[in-house]
Amino acid sequence: MKKITKIEAVKENPKRKLRVAAYARVSTESDKQLVSLEAQKNHYETYIKARTDWEYAGLYFDEGVSGTKMAKRDGLLSMLEDCERGLIDYIIVKSISRFSRNTVESIETIRSLSQKGIYVFFERENIDTGKMESELLLSILSSLAESESRSISENNQWGIQKRFQNGTYQVSSPPYGYRKKASGLVIEDSEAETVKWIFSEFLSGKSSRQIAIELNERGILSKQGRAWKAAAITGMLRNEKYQGDLLLGKTYTDAEFNRHKNYGERDMYYISDHHEPIISRTTFEAAKRVLEFNRKEKNIRTGKASPRNALSGKIICGECKSKWKRQARDTGACYTCSLHITNKEKCSQLPVREDSIRSAFATMMNKLIFARNEILLPLNGNLEIQVNEENLSHIAEIDESLEELMKRRYSIDGFFCKGLLDPAVYQEKSDALKNEENNLKQEKESLSNGINSGYEKKKDLAALLRFAAKGELLTEFSEELFTEHVDHIEIYNKAEIGFFMKCGPVFRERMR
Repeated sequence: MKKITKIEAVKENPKRKLRVAAYARVSTESDKQLVSLEAQKNHYETYIKARTDWEYAGLYFDEGVSGTKMAKRDGLLSMLEDCERGLIDYIIVKSISRFSRNTVESIETIRSLSQKGIYVFFERENIDTGKMESELLLSILSSLAESESRSISENNQWGIQKRFQNGTYQVSSPPYGYRKKASGLVIEDSEAETVKWIFSEFLSGKSSRQIAIELNERGILSKQGRAWKAAAITGMLRNEKYQGDLLLGKTYTDAEFNRHKNYGERDMYYISDHHEPIISRTTFEAAKRVLEFNRKEKNIRTGKASPRNALSGKIICGECKSKWKRQARDTGACYTCSLHITNKEKCSQLPVREDSIRSAFATMMNKLIFARNEILLPLNGNLEIQVNEENLSHIAEIDESLEELMKRRYSIDGFFCKGLLDPAVYQEKSDALKNEENNLKQEKESLSNGINSGYEKKKDLAALLRFAAKGELLTEFSEELFTEHVDHIEIYNKAEIGFFMKCGPVFRERMR
């Protein structure tokens, strides 16, 4: 007879509560944004604690930071560290853009968390990474967030450039000796006295290091409330703000949201008499000359090369477009086409004496003094066309079109993710929108470059007109004037040369 034995089911232990954390971010520290952050804190704490199967693991947040780089977000990094320590099982975020606008970082972080059994729920997009069969949806939406971030960044940069150009940009971080007020930069009297003392001591012969040591011994702290260093003193001596001027565009942010020092890759704008100076222009220029003298002395002692001749690297061959090189000869220095030096058959241009080029420049500049009304003044009207309001208005229209395209792309991506669009149709529509977006961006870039170039050329032309108006004829070559006004030179033959001016025109001159 069969014997049946019942095997009792193993009773499950009470399930451990899921430890749930939330992450929030606001991109500015304005009162409105901080109120929004406080509301998010209250919402998530109430929402998580209302679930009996959840345990509140805390809220992590970042204030006043963008979503383009995770490395700058302490709150997010702290949450990820707690995930590594096994303190969190589940994360709730308002949207993908709050989590990260960088597609690569989003995907890598989600993958890393998923491998640890930690999943993320994005409320706005209704995405639970624990229920995803693939990363396609997240990838699409992350790309959209990144595209949106780039668009916002481009618009912000355009707005900043516009404020640079019309002189309305406000300095966000005033230097030592100034305070930021609604009216602009205002002098802080006690710090201003220290600034004057620094310039005075430097011009009396003390080094930046000696000045820093003396300030520290006197118990005077820097703007950051720390001890002074020689580099900070040198930076002050070079800071144009102390003579009342303002140089805008010293740094820029690239397409990958990395900040760089501007060595000429982007336009810069110099505003004279922007605010009340602490130091006179005479004192500032004197300090500048001492700094330059010290730099040259250091180069001589260390064996570093001195600055090049003003003509070096500026001369192009009119026949083959190669650069010309300077050669020292017994009869005097001359310039020769680099291709002619290596292969005379490919370029027949003969060497030209350096003093002939210098003399031609002086002659050309003197002619501009006599013919400024006939030659230079008409150029001003042509440059006005490049920077008119119609072009600025057109750029604004392009920005609106790009925003509309983004909305259409978002809709198409949403339909595809919900299975409402055939993959082939989705690809066709997506490609068409991408092409339209690229065309608009190229048109915007072309207009922007034209406007920026126009502003720069107007500034250069104004400087050339000021020189011509003085009526001071040149008796010899001026390196300062050449560097200020000439972009490059083209030598057509042994007797004729062309000066390509920074303000636009090309002036031909005979050489003796």
